[in-house]
Amino acid sequence: MASSAVPIKSGTIVTIERHILEQQRYHPEATGVLTSLLYDLALAGKMIASQMSKAGLAQILGKTGDVNIQGEQVMKLDKLADETITNLNDHTGRLAVMASEEHEDIIHIPDKYPVGKYVLLFDPLDGSSNIDYNTGVGTIFAIYQRVSAENTRGTMEDCLQPGRKLVAAGYIVYGASTMFVYSTGEGVHGFTLDPSIGEFLLSHEDIRIPANPTYYSVNQGYFTRWSTGVQKYTQHLQELTSETSAISMRYVGSMAVDFHRTLLAGGIFYYPADTSKPEGKLRLAYEAIPLAFIAEQAGGYGSNGNRNILDIKPENIHQRTPLYIGSRELVTLVESYIKKYD
Repeated sequence: MASSAVPIKSGTIVTIERHILEQQRYHPEATGVLTSLLYDLALAGKMIASQMSKAGLAQILGKTGDVNIQGEQVMKLDKLADETITNLNDHTGRLAVMASEEHEDIIHIPDKYPVGKYVLLFDPLDGSSNIDYNTGVGTIFAIYQRVSAENTRGTMEDCLQPGRKLVAAGYIVYGASTMFVYSTGEGVHGFTLDPSIGEFLLSHEDIRIPANPTYYSVNQGYFTRWSTGVQKYTQHLQELTSETSAISMRYVGSMAVDFHRTLLAGGIFYYPADTSKPEGKLRLAYEAIPLAFIAEQAGGYGSNGNRNILDIKPENIHQRTPLYIGSRELVTLVESYIKKYD
């Protein structure tokens, strides 16, 4: 839904900390813990952005030689981003448990630190295979309240919640500029990092996906591997491109970046299941669900091709899914193609 907050006056400089605190005023029951957690994630974003800006000089580009639970080569910046987010959050007393793309199991809070009521899931550096080529990448996160007993170690069940139970979600994109986008269920707001003062400043208030779509974003190199419904839908978009120039194709290969463009320009990003990945490629819990939450808050929609992503309860933290996300009209249209032809 749209934000219920009072619009910021034109010309007013609003830091991310101020904005989060003002959002908190609309929830009298709030204790400030979620505010602090979001600010910790913003701090992590600043630290990762700093490392990204000097990656080549610091010799942290390239692979570590390790392989993560996904069977993917771990990039050096992947590991750095994962450690940054984990180390900033494992001792604060705000979290019960964490889960990351880079860890096979959940990340327990060390016994020497207190536990809290929130659960943090994250992809520390989405699109990291593009790092060596100076292409934009991003961090994606999801925050829930724990379902296990208070004052105990968090559990796997805390991490396996449907998107309808999200407390907050967001992402950080690192590119020509660094931008932090988040929602607590009161609209979507974006902040751009001013490197001269080291602070995220409000640049995009109450983001809404434009009604008229501009781009579709998909890796068409896999066209022959897709189902008939997805192929026909893509051909429909191609016809719109050639006949009316109403929509055109853009694809980076970093989901956070491709989704960010979709959010601001309107359109659809999709990564279908295919013959080599029948379950899909993207991770449900810490990629698809948080971005679907953002999309819905901005007036859009996220689907697995058959149902709303936010209604799906993950069965494991690394479960994969097809994803169609962006302008509601385009996502419901692909659902109709899949229903008709598949």
